Amino acid sequence: MEQKTKVIAENGKQELTITREFDLPVELVFKAYSESELIEQWMGTKVLKLESKKHGSYQFETSHEGNVVFRANGVIHEYVLNEKITRTFEMENTPFPVQLEYLEFEKLTETTSRLTILQLFKSPKFRDQLLQMPFAQGINMAHNRLQEIISSLK
Repeated sequence: MEQKTKVIAENGKQELTITREFDLPVELVFKAYSESELIEQWMGTKVLKLESKKHGSYQFETSHEGNVVFRANGVIHEYVLNEKITRTFEMENTPFPVQLEYLEFEKLTETTSRLTILQLFKSPKFRDQLLQMPFAQGINMAHNRLQEIISSLK
């Protein structure tokens, strides 16, 4: 089955570009990235903190059988409603340094939109380590859930 979320990683570079077109208005895709209740549903993670605003911050946590398996946090540097979010992303208790993420939300039609995420890593080595994990599969699964869950809000 073709993955709808595309992950592009050029050899030797320290960035990833992730794109996905949704059969959803841009406002709903932006909302899915900005509201705790929605993030918890499509990401399958608990939102411990989310301040969706410039200079806000966030913290997410995923548990399995009562044990924390993943925690991430960051600071939101730019927040433009229905257009863009620029933020840092740090996976706690891992060897990965902080990443910088540029999320751009684009209206294609009244009922479709495109999300483009540019992730910058400290080095190509760290980016390549992430790609050795089932990253592309995971983001596809999450975006498929986003499409399904947010479609019910239309």
